Amino acid sequence: MLNRRNFLTAAAGVAAAAGLAACAKEDGSTTASSSGGGSKAITLGFSQVGSESGWRTANSDSVKSAAKEAGYTLKFSDAQQKQENQISAIRNYIAQKVDVIAFSPVVVTGWDAVLKEAKAAKIPVVLTDRSVETSDDSLFVTLVGSDFTDEGRRAAKILEKVLEKAGHKGPVKIAQLEGTTGAAPAIERAKGFKEVMDADHADDWKIVVSQTGDFTRAGGKQVMAAFLQSNPDIDVLFAHNDDMGIGAIQAIEAAGKKPGRDILIVTVDGVKDGFVAMSEGKINAIVECNPLLGPQLMDVVKKVHNGEKVERWIKTKESDFMQDQAKDALPTRKY
Repeated sequence: MLNRRNFLTAAAGVAAAAGLAACAKEDGSTTASSSGGGSKAITLGFSQVGSESGWRTANSDSVKSAAKEAGYTLKFSDAQQKQENQISAIRNYIAQKVDVIAFSPVVVTGWDAVLKEAKAAKIPVVLTDRSVETSDDSLFVTLVGSDFTDEGRRAAKILEKVLEKAGHKGPVKIAQLEGTTGAAPAIERAKGFKEVMDADHADDWKIVVSQTGDFTRAGGKQVMAAFLQSNPDIDVLFAHNDDMGIGAIQAIEAAGKKPGRDILIVTVDGVKDGFVAMSEGKINAIVECNPLLGPQLMDVVKKVHNGEKVERWIKTKESDFMQDQAKDALPTRKY
């Protein structure tokens, strides 16, 4: 896992080159000329996890628009939630001699070999959104993204407020919809939530069932339906993202229960559809995870390409929202 120390590191880029022939699904290249002095645009190779959720769509749009605004040549690939596709895309970026590689890793482990290839080619690597475990911290320059463990802690703390507002007394039976198995947000959100639960609610909170919904609405609906079959007396659902929570709402309603009342729901992300569900009383609270990383990423890419120092972990700023804030916040949602 990423070491969270705030140390500084530097990396230098190399000259950009053309075309990508990745095995992953490609959107094509976005090319923009840099301004002034006839200098060559920075070429950025970016491998995205996939398009599994509204958050991910907003994240991809932010990267694309920010690259265009910055005047970079963007090579973008969609890994369709498969690590082998990302590794293939990164190797193609290395072969094409892009200036900088950025990617949001599908899972935490299994990256050493390809990152060593990038290092040998003197192409700096920037992680976005998610962290990785490596044998050598120098295999990537920095991470631009959220503190997922803290998001899990915040979800537990806001659940305290939700339970108090709902007037819930006695033991709390919790169902957990996990993100993709092996993915950093799934591991760390679960860890942070459990930290608070174990420290402050060891006697009254219990996770009675927990399973991956793969960050998708379809997965959330399917798994929640199974949860309700095996544990019909669930009090709370903690979903690792809004999309799984929205899918779970469909299963809860199909079972004749009222989401947000019969089963209290806390999710993570803060996409617009999540706020709509919250404004309808179906989600009780949302912990924000900001997907609009594009501008921060392009600033980091420029610094890395120029050999400037950057922080090891560049965190995004986020907020928490409860149901009574939903209608006011909904018109301002950017994603």
